Amino acid sequence: MDCIFCKIANKEISSNIIFEDDKIIAFHDINPQAPYHILVLPKKHIETLLDLKEEDKELIGHIYLIINKIAKDLKFEQRGYRVVVNCKEEAGQTIFHLHFHVLAGRTMEWPPG
Repeated sequence: MDCIFCKIANKEISSNIIFEDDKIIAFHDINPQAPYHILVLPKKHIETLLDLKEEDKELIGHIYLIINKIAKDLKFEQRGYRVVVNCKEEAGQTIFHLHFHVLAGRTMEWPPG
């Protein structure tokens, strides 16, 4: 498999990791769109939100709990943050490994564009 996020999760490619456990990995985006731009992804290869299975519901809940932990650890929980998941090309997904963008440190506009 030639998935860049699988390679990061397997430590074949280095990244600025801020959290890791046996299920997920979180690291700073190399092209940040906000002062804090963190990618959180399952180590299990899941291409899109549409590929989630019933067995993945605990994993997705775990991801959101870790996002909360990251927000508190990096001290942007009080000001707020945005979590974005793109699903398929038209939504802006360019890497087909499910991942959550955590954006913080600036005012977010709506609609996001």
